[in-house]
Amino acid sequence: MKLFFCMMLFFAVAFASAQTTSQNIIVITTDGFRWQDLFKGMDTAIANNKRFNQGDSAYIYQNFWAATEEERRKKIMPFFWTMIKEQGVIYGNRSGGNKVDVANRYWFSYPGYNEIMTGYPDTLVNSNEYKPNPHVTVLEFLNNQPALKGKVAAFGAWDAFDRILNEQRSGIPVVNAFDNCGGSNPTAREKLINEMRNNSYKPWGDAECLDVFTHYAAMEYLKIHKPRVLYISYGETDEWAHAGQYKNYLNAGRQVDEWIKDIWMWLQSDPQYAGKTTLLFTTDHGRGDLHKNQWTDHGSGIPGASEIFLGAIGPSIKVEGEIKKEQQLFQMQLAQTIAKIMGYHYKANHLIAPAINDLFRK
Repeated sequence: MKLFFCMMLFFAVAFASAQTTSQNIIVITTDGFRWQDLFKGMDTAIANNKRFNQGDSAYIYQNFWAATEEERRKKIMPFFWTMIKEQGVIYGNRSGGNKVDVANRYWFSYPGYNEIMTGYPDTLVNSNEYKPNPHVTVLEFLNNQPALKGKVAAFGAWDAFDRILNEQRSGIPVVNAFDNCGGSNPTAREKLINEMRNNSYKPWGDAECLDVFTHYAAMEYLKIHKPRVLYISYGETDEWAHAGQYKNYLNAGRQVDEWIKDIWMWLQSDPQYAGKTTLLFTTDHGRGDLHKNQWTDHGSGIPGASEIFLGAIGPSIKVEGEIKKEQQLFQMQLAQTIAKIMGYHYKANHLIAPAINDLFRK
C-alpha cells in the first residue's frame, strides 16, 4: 500500500495540468494481447515452434512476416499503426524504455479489469471468480452524473463483466458472453445477432462467446442508442494464446484492429460523434516472453505478464504518435483518465490513482 501512495504522489506531481475534454468516449480492450506483438510484429521463435504454429507456419509467414518491425506490426494492426500513430498517441514500447504496467500483483483478468475501471489495484480482488465488484467503477460514476445518466453501456465477450462492472448495483447495461442484446425490444438485427450467437460454435462453453457477436451487438447499440460512454472488451486474443494457437491469436489481433477501424470510421460519419469522441485501446494484462514457451500464460509467476500498452486518439489527446522516451505509466491511471476525458473528476470510496495528464493536448 505504501508503494501505491508513492506512485500516486509521483504522478500527481509529474503530470499536473488542465486539459480539453471530449464529449464521448469509447474504451476498447482485447484480452491478454502482448505488447511484443503490437510493437514488434510476429515472433519468429513462436511461429517456428511446432507446438504453437498449428502446423501452418507458412500461413503465419505469408500473412504476418515482413523485413522490419515497423512493417511486421502493421501486418497485424494496420489501422492502429496508421490512424492512431499519425493522429493519436501510443505508449508501451519497452524497447525504447517506455513502460506501461499493471499495478495489481496478480497479472490476470478480473484484477486487471478492476484496476482499469476503478483506478485501485485492490489486493482483495484476487480471483476471476470474484464476487460482484464492491467498488464503484468509473463507468458507474459517470452514469451517476446527470448529463450522462442512461448514456453508459458495456459489452464483453467474457461472462465476468456483469460482476466486474456490478451490473445489478450500477444500473449500467452490461451485455456479456451469451446475454441477449436489445433488451425486451430487440431490433430485427439484434434478434439475428442473438440467434446466431446462441447457435454458434462455443469453444469456451457458456463462459465466453466469439468476439464477432460482441462486436456486432456493441455496434448495433452504438448506432441505435448513441451512448456517451461505451466499453467493449474482446476476448479471443487471450483464449487462442492460452490454447497455444499463434496463428489464431494473430488473426484475432488483426480482426480487433479491423473492428477498431470500423468503429472509428463510423464515429466520424455521425454528427454526435465526429470530432467529439475519444477512443482508448489497451489490455488487461501481458503474457510471458522471457521464456518463449510462456507466451501462452500470464499471472504473477510469469515474467513480463505485468507489461501492457495504451493507445489513444481523440480531440483531447495529443498527437505525438509512438512515445519513445523513458517513462513509467500504470494501468491504475486509466480510470481517472477516462473521467478526465469526459470532463469529470472520478470520486469513490477507495483510493484512485491520478490521470495520465501526459496523454492530453497542452
